[in-house]
Amino acid sequence: MLIKEFAVIDLRVPTSDSLLGSDPFHRKPNYSAVLTRLHLENNLTGISVNFTIGAGNDWIAYAVKDLTQLVIGRSLGEFIEDPGGFHKMLLDHHQLRWMGDGMGRMIIGSIINALWDLWAKVEDKPLWKLLVDLPPQTVIDCIDWRYLRDALDPAEALEFLQQNLGSKAGREKQLHQRGPKAYSTAGWLGLSDAEIIQTIEQVKLQGLDCFKMKVGLNVQQDRERLAFIRSAIGEDSLLMLDANQIWGVKEAISHMLQLIEFRPHWIEEPTARDDVFGYQQIGAVLRGHGVGLACGEQVPSPVIFKQLLQQGVIQFCQIDATRLSGVNDVMAVILLAAKYHVPVCPHGGGIGLCNMIQHYAIWDQIAVSGNSDGQVVEYLNFLQEDVFLEPVRMHRGSYVLPSQLGWGLEMKEDFVREHAYPAGKVWQGRESSGGVTFLA
Repeated sequence: MLIKEFAVIDLRVPTSDSLLGSDPFHRKPNYSAVLTRLHLENNLTGISVNFTIGAGNDWIAYAVKDLTQLVIGRSLGEFIEDPGGFHKMLLDHHQLRWMGDGMGRMIIGSIINALWDLWAKVEDKPLWKLLVDLPPQTVIDCIDWRYLRDALDPAEALEFLQQNLGSKAGREKQLHQRGPKAYSTAGWLGLSDAEIIQTIEQVKLQGLDCFKMKVGLNVQQDRERLAFIRSAIGEDSLLMLDANQIWGVKEAISHMLQLIEFRPHWIEEPTARDDVFGYQQIGAVLRGHGVGLACGEQVPSPVIFKQLLQQGVIQFCQIDATRLSGVNDVMAVILLAAKYHVPVCPHGGGIGLCNMIQHYAIWDQIAVSGNSDGQVVEYLNFLQEDVFLEPVRMHRGSYVLPSQLGWGLEMKEDFVREHAYPAGKVWQGRESSGGVTFLA
């Protein structure tokens, strides 16, 4: 099972035309992904995607190609035998470690996630099932505990996983009947009211009753739009808000106090992704109004998650499928969240994120924290049917457990060919709108 070759493809979709995905910072995003394929000698292919929003996708693609030199010629069995050691081999590279978190972990995650995809395919299992069936000690051995054991000792995490062994079969059966509960981001900042209503109605038909809206540029506009959206979704539906880090701490408090009447369930990323003390100040004010804080989609390391959870400043932990350095990092964060009784509500969307986060949510709700309606998982109803051979499926407002092997990230070749940047058909004659010189 030697890894003999690889392919890394820069994929970009001109969503800046429709403004799907737009928020206060990312006003004209082009939803993009670095598609990584690792090929074994037996022709089995491991796949991962790493989500970006356009310019900079090529930076990650270049770095993944460069780092993949360290795995070509190695055996997949080496990874399966010691996934934690393999992860540290990439994470602790004596020169590359200087680059730090952020893009560094995203690049490593592209390779690690493709290796997990291969492992699941060798075992003939979906990724979630591979994770659920892992012995607790293997899970513990996957994780780099150096900077986390002050918040969660590995022995404590092992005991927790072992205690759940007896209930896993029942939880798995329960999730087959109804998977993780979903919510939809419907209120992109650049959409018209009519376009938002159309999205709400579409996902309502799939049984969803939780909706998220972008806020942050203008208080009066936010109030007008939230009044309209609250009337559209009804008083009983959950309404979540997302500011995408647009505010400073005092500004976040002032702005949110003027939106309290619309009963937001949470405010997501009200300030900088790593400002633990800022979250403490915001939460101290909003908690009394019943508004929780959500954070995680841009948190660049498990250590910052540790601080946010250990200090009790977030009420919803939003893991992302590609922001950290792969499955190993994300399992650590899910275990930390369970220790501090914070529900994991994964961030989805983009190209392939929903396809990946469903596996983490399923593992969490079977093997770690258990299932509840409080663990809502983000879902976007675009870039699915036209992209993936096996798109994400919804039933009665919940994810349907995927049955395809691995992550299930196999894409339609027509989509890959047409959206490869800059040579793909959709970019001909408009290459500049996909790159760094395209300004909103």
